[in-house]
Amino acid sequence: MMIRRLIAVASFVAAAAAAVSAQWLSYPASGIPRLKDGKPNLVAPTPRDAQGKPDLSGVWSTDPTPFEEMERLFPDVKTFAVPGDDPRRFSKYFLTVFADVQPKDVPFKPAAAQLFRKRLEEGPSKEVPTSHCYPAGIPMGDLVPLPSRFIHTPGFIAVLYEGINPHRMIYTDGRKLPVDPQPTWMGYSVGRWDGDVLVVESNGFNDRGWLDGIGNPRSEALRLTERLRRRDFGHLEVDVTFDDPQSYTRPFSIRYTRTLTPDTDVIESVCNENEKDRAHIPGR
Repeated sequence: MMIRRLIAVASFVAAAAAAVSAQWLSYPASGIPRLKDGKPNLVAPTPRDAQGKPDLSGVWSTDPTPFEEMERLFPDVKTFAVPGDDPRRFSKYFLTVFADVQPKDVPFKPAAAQLFRKRLEEGPSKEVPTSHCYPAGIPMGDLVPLPSRFIHTPGFIAVLYEGINPHRMIYTDGRKLPVDPQPTWMGYSVGRWDGDVLVVESNGFNDRGWLDGIGNPRSEALRLTERLRRRDFGHLEVDVTFDDPQSYTRPFSIRYTRTLTPDTDVIESVCNENEKDRAHIPGR
């Protein structure tokens, strides 16, 4: 029963995300290494910036979990697939960041466990941030199969999302995280290089965001550490460690990959402009 409720809730959020996807028409971009047939060579060497560090620029999409694994983890998932909206095409971590953990082993603190159970019992409810056209936040917004553009400059990396989040700034100019930040949906992020790996630390999140589609909570104490490695031209490896001592008894991590989406771009999407889901949400 819990699995069916999990898929139902997450599928609602997934549908809201999938509905806004609308990429730019295909246009051959400059600077893309190509094979003899003109297709992008995604295994070409990693591009580098003027300082010799990997250049993370590009339009990236998070890779889906294989169908077989999704159906093993969530036995009812395929019953929620409809034309144009199949939750099997998402990352398992979008459904729940604890996809690799047995429910009894999730390191909830009591208040977080109570909040999670409330969200689960309510199903798609007034608490789902995206149903109000609020941001999905991170990492939830990074785990939906929508493109996001990284703009790599000497002092910062800007991330432009399609539809699900406002922009995100990752500062690489040496500044430190704020000590007493004003809580926000996207938090504050700074990055430093560890060899060829960009280490991004973030804090200053509000407690209104969800970590994933099912509603695992976060508090204002959440601190994220992401490690991004562009292993070749077209593939990005991402490790995320969550440290939220108000919600969880210990830190935990996930790992996923993103693939370059060349010859396209992100495009404007305004949630409130064509939002038709809220009328069907219980508890609105």
